[in-house]
Amino acid sequence: MPNSLKKSLTLFDVFAISTGAMFSSGFFLLPGIAAAQTGPSVVLAYFVAGIMILPAMLSKAELTSAMPKAGGSYYFIERSMGPLIGTIGGLGTWLSLVFKTAFALIGMGAYLAIAVELPVKPLAIGLTVAFMVLNVVGAKESSGFQRVLVTILLAVLSFFIAQGLYFVVGRPEATQTLSEMGPLFRTGFEGFMGTVGLVFVSYAGLTKVSSVAEEVEDPDRVIPLGMLLSVCVATVVYCVGVAVMMSVLEPEAFQSDLTPVASASAVLFDWLPNGVGVGLAVAAAVAAFASTGNAGIMSASRYPLAMGRDRLVPQVFTRIGRFATPTMGILATGVLLVLTIVFADVATVAKLGSAFQLIIFGLINLCVIVMRESQLKYYHPGFRSPLYPWVQIAGLIIPVWLISEMGWLPSFMATILVMICLVWYGLYAHGRVERYGAVHHVFERFRGRVKDYEAVHDVFERLGRLRNASVDKELRTILGEKGLQEEDLYEEVIAEATVLDYTKQMTFEDIVRDVSAEIAKAEDIDEEELYEGFVLESRAGLMPLDHGVAAPNMRHHDVEHPKMVLVRSRVGVEIDLSKSFGHLELDEPVRAFIFLVSPDRLLGPHLRSVAQIATTVDSPDFIDRWMECHSDAELRALLLRDERFLQVTVRKGGVGDELIGLGLRDLRFLPGALVALVHRDGNSFVPTNSDVIKDGDRLTIIGNPGAVEALRRQFAPRDNGQTDS
Repeated sequence: MPNSLKKSLTLFDVFAISTGAMFSSGFFLLPGIAAAQTGPSVVLAYFVAGIMILPAMLSKAELTSAMPKAGGSYYFIERSMGPLIGTIGGLGTWLSLVFKTAFALIGMGAYLAIAVELPVKPLAIGLTVAFMVLNVVGAKESSGFQRVLVTILLAVLSFFIAQGLYFVVGRPEATQTLSEMGPLFRTGFEGFMGTVGLVFVSYAGLTKVSSVAEEVEDPDRVIPLGMLLSVCVATVVYCVGVAVMMSVLEPEAFQSDLTPVASASAVLFDWLPNGVGVGLAVAAAVAAFASTGNAGIMSASRYPLAMGRDRLVPQVFTRIGRFATPTMGILATGVLLVLTIVFADVATVAKLGSAFQLIIFGLINLCVIVMRESQLKYYHPGFRSPLYPWVQIAGLIIPVWLISEMGWLPSFMATILVMICLVWYGLYAHGRVERYGAVHHVFERFRGRVKDYEAVHDVFERLGRLRNASVDKELRTILGEKGLQEEDLYEEVIAEATVLDYTKQMTFEDIVRDVSAEIAKAEDIDEEELYEGFVLESRAGLMPLDHGVAAPNMRHHDVEHPKMVLVRSRVGVEIDLSKSFGHLELDEPVRAFIFLVSPDRLLGPHLRSVAQIATTVDSPDFIDRWMECHSDAELRALLLRDERFLQVTVRKGGVGDELIGLGLRDLRFLPGALVALVHRDGNSFVPTNSDVIKDGDRLTIIGNPGAVEALRRQFAPRDNGQTDS
C-alpha cells in the first residue's frame, strides 16, 4: 500500500511521545497556580487527576487499536457518532490543543524571561511566530529526537527529585512543615475538585500517541503498554516533584510563582556554582516547552486539514503548501494562539484548555460505548478496555463533574463552544456530508426495547433507518491495512481452496447453493445453515463487493477449520441488492467469488482474512487477471498477500531488462523466493529450468516477506517500466 506509513515506532517511542507531551506546563508552570487554589492538597490533586485520566486512556487505547488512523480523537468521534458530533469533537480538540499550546508557550516565555529579562507575553508571541514558521517550512517531530529529549528531560527531573528528597530528609529545618503551608484544603472540597480539573490538563498529552498509531509496531500491544507506563511515571514525577517544590519554597512565594522549578532549584542546588542549578531547570523547562509548543502547533493544525477533507470546514484548509505542510491550518492555529496569549490570563488559559480536553475525553468514552453496542462486524480492537461499560460510564461522569467544579467560566465557555459547533454544522456542513456514524446501528438495535414508548420508538426507528455499511467497510479496510498475523493461516487456506469454474449463466443463489453443498460435504455440517448465512451477509451490505468481485463470508459453530471456495463465472452474475440497507449498486456483473467460512471461535483471524481478501482484490486489473488464469493454481496465486507475492512485467529498456534472455537456472534470486508462474502471450505456465525469459513476460514470484520486499525494491519502476504487485 503506497500511502501507508512505515511501522517503525517501538514501545520506547510510544513512551517517549506520551511522556514528552505531558512534562511542560503541568510541571514547570502550573504547580504554584494550583497550590494557590487548594493549598497543600495540590499533591493529592495531581494524584487524583492521574487516576481520573485512566478511563480516557483505556478507551483511547481500545479505539486506537481498532482504528489506528491519523486524525486521532476527531476521527474516532466522527466515525462513531457522525459528522454533527464530529464537528464538536474536531473543533473542541483543535481548541483544547490551542489552549494547551498557549499555556506551554507562556510557560516557556516565563522561563526564558529569567535569562533575557523581557515581558512574558511578548516572548510567548514571538515563540508562536517562530514555531509557525518552522511548521510552515516543514519542521516536524522526529522519533529519534523525541527519544533524546525525553531521556534528557527525565534525567534532569530525576536529578531534581532525588536532590529534593535528599534536601527534605537531610535538612528538615530548611523546609516548610505542613502547618506552615496553610490549611490542607484551602478552599474546601469543592475548591480541591476544581484544582483537580485545573491540573488535569497536565495529563492531556498522554493520548497524543493515537495520532501516530499508523507508524507503531504491533499497536495492539505497544500503545496500551506505552501509555500505561507513561501515566505511571508522570504521576510519580508530578506528585513527588510538586511535594518537593512545596517543601522548599515559602507558601506565598510558591503560590504566585510562574517558574517554581527554577525557584526550587536555586534552593536545592545551592552547592553548585552560582546559577548552575537554575540554569539546569531553565534548560529542561525550555526543552520541554519547546517540544510541547512545536508539537502542539503541528498537531492542532492537522485538525482543520482532517475536517476539511471530510467537508466539515472549508476546502481551503485541505490545501498543502509548497513545503508539503497544511499552511492554512498552521496559520489559523497560530492566529488563535496569539489572540489567546494576548487576551487571556494564565489561569484562564489553563482552565479553558482543561475544560475543552475534558469534553473530548468524555466523548472518547462515549465512542467506545457506541462502537461496542453498534455490534459492527469489523470493529475488532486488538486491545479491549477492561470493566466495560463501567470504566466508560465513569469516564463520562468525571468530565462533567470536573467542569462543573472548575467554576462558571469554563462551563460557560464549554457551552458556548458546543453551540458554535452546532450553528456551524447547521449553516455550513449540513448537506455537504453524506456519512452516517455507527450510532445509527445502536438506534436500530434498541428500537425494539422502547416499543412501549411510542415517541421514543419513532425517533429510534427514524434514526435507525439511516444506518449503512460505510463505517463497517472502513473498519474492514483498516483491518486489511493492519495486515495478517502468523496464526491466521491465510496461505494454507488458499492453498487448500476448492475451485468452481462456470461457463453457463448462473444466479447468485444457485452459486451459493453449490458452494454450501461443497462445504457441507467436506465439513459434514448443515447445508441450509451455510446457505442462509451467506445470503444474509449479502443482504446486510457487508459482503466485499466491487469491480466484479464478491467475497461472501461467515463463521459457523460446526466448522473445524477455515474453508475457502473460489468461483469464476465466465458470463458474469447479477446480484439483487434491493434488500440491502447498504444501498449498494453493482458497477459490473460479478465474475469472481471468494467464499470463506471459518470456525465461530476464530473471530480475529476470520475478519483479518476477509479484510486481506478485500484489499487484494481492490486492484482495478484484478478481474482481468482472474479471467486470464488457466488453472486452479493461478486463481489461488492471485489471492496471496502482498508481502509474499510479487508480479514483475519484464520490459526491454525498463524493469527487468537484465533478465531478458536468461534461463531460470541462471537467475540468482534471494534465498526464499522463486518464480512460480510465467504469463506470456495470453497463456500461463509453470516454468522449468530450461525456460528463457522474454520481453513482455509477466513473472509471478512468491517467497518469504523479506525476500519479496528485497525483490520489490530491485524491480522498482524506472524508465516508464512497471512493476505490478
